[in-house]
Amino acid sequence: MNEEERIVVGYDGSDAAGKAVRWAAMQARRSGFILNVVHCSLWPVFTHNMGPVPGIAGSGLRHAAESIVSDGVALAREVFADAQIATSLVYGWPAENLRKLGATASLLVVGTRGAQGFPGLLIGSVSLELASTAACPVAVIGGSERPHGPVVVGIADEGWEATLRYAANFASLAHSVLKIVHVHRHHGFHQDAFYEAGATEKREMLDSALRSVRNTWPGLEVRDRLLSGTSVAGTLVGAAGGAQVVVVGTSAQGAVSGSFGSTAHAVLHHAGCPVIVVRHPPA
Repeated sequence: MNEEERIVVGYDGSDAAGKAVRWAAMQARRSGFILNVVHCSLWPVFTHNMGPVPGIAGSGLRHAAESIVSDGVALAREVFADAQIATSLVYGWPAENLRKLGATASLLVVGTRGAQGFPGLLIGSVSLELASTAACPVAVIGGSERPHGPVVVGIADEGWEATLRYAANFASLAHSVLKIVHVHRHHGFHQDAFYEAGATEKREMLDSALRSVRNTWPGLEVRDRLLSGTSVAGTLVGAAGGAQVVVVGTSAQGAVSGSFGSTAHAVLHHAGCPVIVVRHPPA
């Protein structure tokens, strides 16, 4: 098996992680890739006594962790009964383990918040860290599920090719419309003159993106939108109403907004649907 023909999904027993497993199983069904269900247990950090309680069948922390893995597999089979599923039970910090397991994968999938997440936070620390640092594309699953909605991809001025390719392939497998969006940022003054000054260049970039997709995926329905707004992320999220997924790119790496990429960071926090972050080399 090609290592890249694998989708890795983290599962900790939480509702958010269950949603991620079901979404990942759907992508495995579309692509034919192997699904790797991973549970990361932190218990060995606190105790070495993982075995069963004497005289009590099915007890012990190791058995509990194994049961979580089994539950994750069962959730995946509800969506894709014939899926090829691999399982991994690992110990230690979830972000570190998932990053290693997903290093050569096609996609790493996580929920917005795990079992240890803080109420009120839209995205947990593990999800944000993985979206910020993983080598492979990372899908953070939250918001509404719209499996028949369009795939929306935001492209920036530079380094958009890898992001666009990933989004187009995703849309092709999903038999969905691809919407390519570029946001021309303005600062709220002299908007018309500022927008017109760069409109031709932006239009040429979108035309190039359209040609690239149509040459490689000739049967894919593709549309484009050139928008203007004071917030790139806010305008992109606004344009993604009804989408099944939003795909964004970043060349930055780091869990802090400024080092990760402010647009990707903001879209993760505010999108009303799953978000896929695709990393590309710096320009």
